[in-house]
Amino acid sequence: MEVPVTVQWVRTSWTKRSRGGEAAARRNAVPVGFALPDGVVPPERRPPLAHTVKVREWEDFTPVEGRAELKTVDVQLRRVDGRLRVLPRVEPLFGLPPRRRRPPAVRLVPGQWVRWQLNYRFSSAAGVRDWSYWLDTFNIAYGPVTADVFLGTPDFRVDEQGPVR
Repeated sequence: MEVPVTVQWVRTSWTKRSRGGEAAARRNAVPVGFALPDGVVPPERRPPLAHTVKVREWEDFTPVEGRAELKTVDVQLRRVDGRLRVLPRVEPLFGLPPRRRRPPAVRLVPGQWVRWQLNYRFSSAAGVRDWSYWLDTFNIAYGPVTADVFLGTPDFRVDEQGPVR
């Protein structure tokens, strides 16, 4: 039997308006992990789904939960020698900060999980609109889990956040 993989992708989006004051406090209060809804913990004989959580400034930083096929999530997952190799993709390539050297992939054994965070800043091509920002948090578990797995402390934490001024 194949070891299950559980993925949660939290994307927080905001603009320059939420870089300070009360809006920044609301943004900074967004959790980095959420309880898993029914149907995300992978049962046997069903394609795995990712739990997605979108938290956006224009929705007052209220989490909106959903599901996505695992292949649509911006993370590379590969099983190698009984371990799960985890490496988020940096998308899109034109966002800041530059990432010339990235941390190595994390290799999980059954029963472990990782929290990996990346941030981005974007500007409009003509400079007409405000800058926008993303914070992507990937919570990935290898092996059977309970719905509250991502509310705890990860076995591995990778903070790939850089300066986005």
